[in-house]
Amino acid sequence: MLDIYEVMKVLKHRYPFLLVDRIIECDTEHAVGYKNVTINEPFFQGHFPEEPVMPGVLILESMGQVGSIMAIAQADREYIKDQIVFLTGIDKAKFRKPVRPGDRIMIKAKMLKRRSTVGKARIEAFVDEEMIAEAEYLFFVAPTLQKQRMEE
Repeated sequence: MLDIYEVMKVLKHRYPFLLVDRIIECDTEHAVGYKNVTINEPFFQGHFPEEPVMPGVLILESMGQVGSIMAIAQADREYIKDQIVFLTGIDKAKFRKPVRPGDRIMIKAKMLKRRSTVGKARIEAFVDEEMIAEAEYLFFVAPTLQKQRMEE
């Protein structure tokens, strides 16, 4: 299990774009994580003040961040250091229900296929066990710019 401090050691994202609060399961083939949605999220100021709804693209981003943690997981429950996961495509994305302040999004990622540094994952998001979004993600894992500069 990764708490928020351990998530920040693995992901390069930071406020206001860190959209994963906890990982409860993770290996090279699957991951389960949470995003707690509060009224204090900066996007609710404009989306929409009278009817706050989490933007779909940020739900997809949260899902992708859980998938990213899975993509850099190793069999020994360690994470590849100095790596960053880039999104290369999203297929079959569907939104089924709005996400509102107070919701807790449970995100389940499953690796569909992987070859070296590229892969495809199916990721689903749930609130109260009801699916709210789903998509297939294509990704590429690369060394961070900082690591590349150190190797030069």
